[in-house]
Order: sequence, then C-alpha cells, then structure tokens
Amino acid sequence: MNWRKPLIFGLLHVTGSKIPQYLKEIEELQYKPQDEIRGYQEEKLEKLLLHAYTNVPYYHRILPEVEVIKNGEVDLENFDKIPILTKEIIRKEGETLYSKDYKSRKSYENTSGGSTGEPVKFIQNKEYDEWNIATKIYFKTFANQEVGDKELRLWGSERDILEGKEKLSIRLRNWLYNRKELNSFRMSEKDMFEFVKKWNKFKPRWIEAYVQSVYEFGKFIKENNLNIHSPKGVLTSAGTLYPEMKDLIEEVFKCEVFNRYGSREVGGIACNCGKYEELHVAIWHGYIEILDTNRNLIQSGEIGKIYVTTLNNFSMPLIRYDIGDIGVRSEKEQCSCGRGMPLIKKVEGREISVFKTKEGKIVPGEFFIHFIGVVFNKGFISKFQVIQEDYDLIKIKVVIRDKIGFDNGKNEIINSIKKVMGQDCKVEFEFVDEIEPTKSGKYLYIICEVER
Repeated sequence: MNWRKPLIFGLLHVTGSKIPQYLKEIEELQYKPQDEIRGYQEEKLEKLLLHAYTNVPYYHRILPEVEVIKNGEVDLENFDKIPILTKEIIRKEGETLYSKDYKSRKSYENTSGGSTGEPVKFIQNKEYDEWNIATKIYFKTFANQEVGDKELRLWGSERDILEGKEKLSIRLRNWLYNRKELNSFRMSEKDMFEFVKKWNKFKPRWIEAYVQSVYEFGKFIKENNLNIHSPKGVLTSAGTLYPEMKDLIEEVFKCEVFNRYGSREVGGIACNCGKYEELHVAIWHGYIEILDTNRNLIQSGEIGKIYVTTLNNFSMPLIRYDIGDIGVRSEKEQCSCGRGMPLIKKVEGREISVFKTKEGKIVPGEFFIHFIGVVFNKGFISKFQVIQEDYDLIKIKVVIRDKIGFDNGKNEIINSIKKVMGQDCKVEFEFVDEIEPTKSGKYLYIICEVER
C-alpha cells in the first residue's frame, strides 16, 4: 500500500501548496476536445501578454510596437511578430525583463544549464514552480507511476550531492518521497559498480535519469555482464533519447522507457504516453512553436527550431524564447490515447547537437551515435564525443579500450562520416583518458561549434 501519497498531498494542502489543485486541473483538461484545449491555452497566453505589457518594461515597449497590444487589449493575430527572445537579449536587458511585482511573487533565481555556452540567469517564482512540479507528476502518470512509489534518480543537478553530502532537508524529502539518488557527476567504473550494488539493494520500481547517464550505465552493465534489478519503467530527461539509446536501455533494464522533454528555463514541455507515438505538449505550462530559419511555421513532419513561451512565470515572462533545440513538427492531429494535447513528433536535440553542412543540410546526432557507438564499434571504443569545429572539420574524442581494434575499424567510421558531411570533410581523432560531463552533469556526445 502506498501510504506516502495521501501523506504528501495532505502536507502540500496544509502548507498552502497549489500543486494538487494544478494537477487536478491538468487531469480534467487532458481529454477535453482539442478546440476547448486550444481555447484554454489562448486564455492563459492572453493573460500573460497583458501582464507583460503592464508590468515588464521590456515588453511594455515591444508589444505595442508589433501591435500585439492595441488599446490595452491583446491581439493574438500578431503574436508571430514579437521578436525572438535570445540569451543575448536577456543578458543585455537584465532587469527590464523582470515584472515590477516580482519580489511579491516569492521569486528565486535559476540559471540555464550552460550546455550551449555561458549560463544565463532567470527569475522564476512559486506559482511557476508549483505548475512545473504538477506537470512532472502528471507526466509520470503516463507510466502509471504515483507519488511515493519507490524511485531511483540518476541525476546530477543537486549541488549537495555533488559536494558529497546531503542536507537534512534533502534526506527527509527523499525519505518521504521514497526516493534514492545516485550522482551522475561521478560515473567512473568504480562508481558504477557501486551504483549496481545500491540499485539492487534498493530495488526501485521506477527510474528517473539523465538520458545520457542511464545509457552509459546500461552500456557498462551489458559490457560487464552484470545482473541488475528490473524496474517497471525508466523516465529519461535532460537530453535526446535516440532510438539506439532507447533500445539498449530497454534491453538492459527489461522495462519500458518514457521520454520527457524540458529545460531549467521553461520547465516540463512534453512527454510520450504509454502508446509511444509522439510527445504530448504541456499546453497549460508553455506555448510551443517550431519554426524554420526564416521564423515561419514549418510543415508537418519537417524539422525546425523550437521556441517556448512560458505561461506561468509572471515574474520574468519568457516570450518566444529560443531554447536552442531542434524538433520535428507532428503529422498527427491527436494521439491514439485520446488525449487532446498537441504533439511534437520528436526532439532532435540541442542546436549544438546537430551538425550542418555548407549546403544547409542538418545531420542529427543520432547518426553519429549509431555509426560510431554501435555499427562500427566492435568493443574497441569505451566513450566518444564528436565535435564539429568547422563545416569540413570533425574532431572525435575517444576513450580507447582496444587500440588494435580501433586502428582496424577507424576507416569505416571516417568513410561513414564523409558520406553525410561531404568527401572534403576532414575527420580527426583525439585520444583521451576520460570525457567529462558538463557542469550540469550531462554527457554530450555531439557538439557543434559552427555558428549558424
């Protein structure tokens, strides 16, 4: 019996948290007709825009200029005229992007993960945070996971874990939520052998993990022929779940894998349900656009850049924010599960995790993971990272397990890259002892340094 769920929700109610209320609102919305869901989102968007015009100096200037605000009212027909919000603009504008009442909204600072360069500071608040937590809880219900179910997190964003010690408040929270955490910042072979012992002792029902971390952990278990307790499901996040990764995770842990998409700046964005078709967009939390290089809406099935408008952060509204990700617009009107939320076909990854040829062709990171990590790697490469330094220069950092095997197989890797990047493309290898994760604990397989 899961006694933790009623206790947790009871404590949330007593402390005045609106998480249960928001979760109920989400659950009541999910199967509504699509036009009703769109109307719900438009109401939230209009409310946010009016607030931004009234209270945020930057948008008080911008929104009338593009006629989104006319005579004190919102005109959504002109929404696509609002300038894209970039990290450079955020750094330049500073507090002109803050709402005049942000201090009264129980606001706090957060930063972007920094995987695309220097992290950017954001202001978020209690209302945003509670909507975001409710969204995460809701996404977990896609896998029939409930609050209080035994959960193990392979994560790297908790500062206290990084320092090797947990605060009492974190230990109490993890006990209450029936949760154990393993630190993805430290994943040496010695660490991962310890992970296996802790995992098997804890016997988690559910796993929440950085996609790259659980993939690397799965490879380690398979290569060392280790036994691992099989949970009911794995929820991946903080990275792109490529098919090769999903297949290996399912093979090793013998369970279903769910793909959640989001970021620290905007929170939970989308997740696949048990039908495994596409990603359901959390329309109550963010308004999503996928646009081409000219900032026009792409056709169904096409690839473009993702822009997000946060609907619940009134302290610092992010409107048409360039999140730095590449995605594919859905060709489907609705998932067969019956939920009415719009869909994203797939997320190809960070803009820095897709390569581009001189001709403008986009090469997803999936290609390199497949050919370098699977097809032509006969066990001689332990880890790798591919960096596009120029249109015609690819550098591959490799941790070698078998030098002779690598020498015999490297030409096949080079030739496969040249087939997609062009015969003039130069491929260089750099031998390293280890490939460190980013400051946020993520392991990047693909890095594009070519300016777009």
